Amino acid sequence: MTSALIKQSPDLARLRAEGYEVAVKSGYLVITNVPYVTPGRLVQRGILVSELNLASSTTTGKPGSHVVQFIGEHPCYADGTEIKGLGRHGEPSHKLADGLIVNHSFSNKPENGYPDYHAKLCRYIQMISEPAGVIEPGITAQTGVIVESEGSDSPFVFLDTNSSRARITAISAKLHGLRIAIAGLGGTGSYVLDLVAKTPVKEIHLFDDDDFRLHNAFRSPGAPTREELAGLPDKVGYLMAIYSRMHKGLVPHIEKLSASNVAQLEGFSFVFLCLDAGSEKKAVIEFLTSHGIPFIDTGIGVQAADENLVGIVRATTVLPNKQDHIANRMPLADAAKDDYGTNIQIAELNALNGALAVIKWKKLFGFYADFRHEHHTTYTIEVNMLLSEDTNP
Repeated sequence: MTSALIKQSPDLARLRAEGYEVAVKSGYLVITNVPYVTPGRLVQRGILVSELNLASSTTTGKPGSHVVQFIGEHPCYADGTEIKGLGRHGEPSHKLADGLIVNHSFSNKPENGYPDYHAKLCRYIQMISEPAGVIEPGITAQTGVIVESEGSDSPFVFLDTNSSRARITAISAKLHGLRIAIAGLGGTGSYVLDLVAKTPVKEIHLFDDDDFRLHNAFRSPGAPTREELAGLPDKVGYLMAIYSRMHKGLVPHIEKLSASNVAQLEGFSFVFLCLDAGSEKKAVIEFLTSHGIPFIDTGIGVQAADENLVGIVRATTVLPNKQDHIANRMPLADAAKDDYGTNIQIAELNALNGALAVIKWKKLFGFYADFRHEHHTTYTIEVNMLLSEDTNP
């Protein structure tokens, strides 16, 4: 993936052809062995790091920023004074990703910006390296060494330049390697999948035995075609076809979880339960709690009241050390026909339910800060009230 990007992007291919040590690492463009002068007037070699903006999965676009990061001491002129034209930008010494702890951020912006990454990186290399040539004539960043880009162990089909652009690659990496299961791919479950598929988890297992019908199109992300609906696809296959375009770790299970097959959930890092209340759901919860597997149970209870809809959206978190709230927070019996049995679901409520569950999951694994450690979150529609309950003492 990253090797193809260098070969198929004219600006990156030109950098490599001219002998620069160009590579792609953790979604960043990196050039190593750039000579520079330290404040002590020594010639050393540093590393330039740039954001990477793509026009497609295999070609670069115009640089999204004129800023670069630098690993090393602050580059100086031959007399040891700092190169003023670089311009300091942002905070010093921070971690972009594993193996990429940058020390400086520089800003040198042409009037019309940089047309491509060849122009951008060569400009910075020239400014940083020219003083080194005064002390050591002939020294250059054009070493001719081919540097391998990162391997193909990424769970994504293409580079995650969103994380690198926002400088949260190191934070996103906390989710790397997780095995996730989503039980139920109706309205809420499909939105959970939409959000989780954009994270670097290793695997996403999809459990559902229903077909994707016309009503599902009105409470799930995206828009199916007439032809897709006419083919009456199963939910797992329909969603697999969409999200496998982006994430390589999707695993299909065209079956409904129950007491007879719930053992398949053993060994998962986390489970999202997006199931209707009933005996099957009760069996799944009993298995997860007895095996210490963390999960979030989602639910929507909506009723028609006069000419409006009222109701509550719920996300309940269960951890190995927090299970005493299950009986009070989760409906396990079959729903009554005059309550949730009416099955009123609206796309924005499903999306909110999925988002609340995914946000809490990300808190549990350190992506988001979590000061309250709530285990039960509800949103009440008619009073616009968001509550966090069952918090840790």
